[in-house]
Amino acid sequence: MGPRSSATGGSTASRTIPLTRFAGMISSNDFRTGTTIELDGQVWRVVEFLHVKPGKGSAFVRTKLKAVQSGSVVEKTFRAGETLAQAQLEKSTLQHTYMEADEYVFMDMASYEETRLTAKQIGDGRKYLKEGMEVNVVSWNGSPLEVELPNSVVLEVTQTDPGVKGDTATGGTKPAIVETGAQVMVPLFITIGEKIKIDTRNDTYLGRES
Repeated sequence: MGPRSSATGGSTASRTIPLTRFAGMISSNDFRTGTTIELDGQVWRVVEFLHVKPGKGSAFVRTKLKAVQSGSVVEKTFRAGETLAQAQLEKSTLQHTYMEADEYVFMDMASYEETRLTAKQIGDGRKYLKEGMEVNVVSWNGSPLEVELPNSVVLEVTQTDPGVKGDTATGGTKPAIVETGAQVMVPLFITIGEKIKIDTRNDTYLGRES
């Protein structure tokens, strides 16, 4: 494979994609769900927003913001048209290669540079993460912030109750454990050893995979 070298930031190889190409500002009028801004030395993502125009006084934008680094959520109000720094993020396609202690190690397969993230940085999505899987690692100012999983993954069922004849017509579901330890609800006819496709955004079963 090649030598391993530790790196704290995203890869500088050709697979690094700037999410925001130029430094700039953004108006609170242009907030959308998922917009990232810099505030008090942190990156915040807009989770909810509401434009308010009172009968008297100035218009404003009420928001719910989530800190990308810590996961904390705050409510904050901005003046309509107020400008803020837009977070300059980079996205790199890396492969999850192994775990070391409580860190998840990802590698740029072109440069062999490693990026390490904690379980907290990866969040709930780690329940679908397996060695060899390619993901997008999002970085800010050279430091990794979070991991974006593929919208769907294919995993093997390792534990579930046995199905019974005629289950295909009932439309019922049952819990199943897949190889990464995640639990999803699957049709009653699914059996241990089958591979299934799962939507990582809402934990739903999408179908069998051969």
